This record gives sequence, structure tokens and C-alpha cells, in this order.
Amino acid sequence: MKTRLVQDGIFTLVEDVTQAMKAPDHGFYWIDADVEDLEILQPLYHLHELAVEDCLMEEEQRPKIELYDSNYFIVVSSIRFDDEEIFLRALNIFIGKHYIITVTRQKINELRALKPVLWEEEVAAPDSFLYHLIDLVVDNYTSVGDRIEVKIEKLEEDILMHTKKSHLNEIIGLRSEILWLKKVLGPQRDVIATLNRKELKLISEPLKKYFGDIHENAVKISETFDTFRDLMGNLREAYQSSLSNRANEIMRVFTALTLIFMPLTFITGIYGMNFDYIPGLHWAYGGIAAVIFMFLVGVSMLVLFRKKDWL
Repeated sequence: MKTRLVQDGIFTLVEDVTQAMKAPDHGFYWIDADVEDLEILQPLYHLHELAVEDCLMEEEQRPKIELYDSNYFIVVSSIRFDDEEIFLRALNIFIGKHYIITVTRQKINELRALKPVLWEEEVAAPDSFLYHLIDLVVDNYTSVGDRIEVKIEKLEEDILMHTKKSHLNEIIGLRSEILWLKKVLGPQRDVIATLNRKELKLISEPLKKYFGDIHENAVKISETFDTFRDLMGNLREAYQSSLSNRANEIMRVFTALTLIFMPLTFITGIYGMNFDYIPGLHWAYGGIAAVIFMFLVGVSMLVLFRKKDWL
């Protein structure tokens, strides 16, 4: 657990967390804690037991906001995409008049990226800290959306160029992750809408307009993932269509080859009969002539199929 006094974007480490219980003359306290630290923080900052219980649960939490007398409890989901799998990590936030507590189980990239932003913007209030943090979280969804779009385009190109069985697994896996994200995006969008519209005493009125801008971005992201879901359905149809076309092409080739060899089989079948009077049977060059004739028949049929674009 780290406790920092934030004054105009400048951080000062505080050794004793109890010092943060009293409001500073200027700025606010940021307590960056693990879930294990809640045992200490709960009685000090009067954190509601239900909120603490949500933080301690190992199951994935839906984004939400809960309003208590002395603080608000907010859950948002941080996103990470490593080109193979999408990871969501819960970011639990307690915001009070002069402090903000972030509680996580794993490292959150947005918290590390937040420090230079706070310094550049000279942040001196916890609601402003909350705005910049959620803004970074939503921006990451936009970045992940762009990477997913590139992956979908590449997958579509690969399917059209050369369909593989592995493509179906990729389609199913990516579609499942997109649907999974859709379940998170809706509640997260509602949380931001609450920060934008509802009368909240811990959120300053001028800052609500900025939360409104984040909400617009969250709506766009949700619509983008709706589009991705539809695209994955189209990709699956394209995959099935490509397989059908490939099977049809193979069957067409086999059919053409069968038709070419049918007259050749007929000729060899005649000369395989046990009759004495078959034309050319006793001719010295009869065998060569028959082979040449069959070759010409086969080539002629091949040229005909090529001309009609059957092969």
C-alpha cells in the first residue's frame, strides 16, 4: 500500500496512512492499495462492508457505482489485449472529499500511465483524479477496438485467400470475447452516465461536462463492438461459403477428370474383349495408334472443358 499527497500534480509519499484521514490544506490523498490492505483501511475510512466484500470476491465484478454517506464506491473494468486473448481486470475505487482509494488484485496499466497526466494537468482534487483515470480506461477500450478491427480484417483476408480449419476456431474464440466484452461495456457506460447526470456532491458541477464527453466515447465504443459482433457473424458465413466453394471446385475437377477418362476407359474396354476381329488388333502399330488416339481424345476434352471454363 502506498499513500501519496497529491498537490497540483506533485506527489509526496506519506509514511503513515492515518495521516490521510485528515483533509490537507491543499490537494488530496491517493491511497494505492491491494485487497489485503482493506482490513486496515475499512475502519479508518468507514468503507461499507458490502463494498469491501465486493473487492474481496475473486469472481469478476460488473462495473457499478454505489453511493454511501461519506464516500462513493465505483467499479470499472480495465482492459488488456495481447493479440491472442482479452483480459479484464477490476479497478475498485473509493472516493471521498479529500481522498481517493484504488484497490486492485493485479497491476493496472492505467494507474501507471496516470501519474504523468496528473502532473501535466496539475490535478489537486479527487474528482479530477477520477475523471482522468476513467478517461484512460475508456481510451484503452478504443485502442483495443482498433486492434480487434485490424485482426478481423486480416482474418477476413486470410479466409478469402486460403481457408483453413483453424480459422473457424479463431472466429469462434474472437466472437466469444467480443460478446463477453459487450456484457461489460453496458454497465460501464451506465456508471459513466451516472457520474455525468446524477447529482453527486463529491463530483464538481464543471467536471460533469467532462464525464459527459467520456460517456459519448463509451457509447461509441459500445456501438463499435456491436459492429464487431455482426462482422464476426459475416466472417463465419464467409468461412462456410468458402468451404462450400472449395468443395465445389474439387468436385468439378474430379468430375471433369472422370469425364475425360470415360471414353478412354470405353476404348480400352473394347480392346480388352476376347474377339478375333477387332480393327487394328493384329496390326503391328495398332497399340501405338490406340494410345495416340486416346491421348488426342483426352486432350480434346481437356481443351473443351478449359474453353467452357469447366476446369
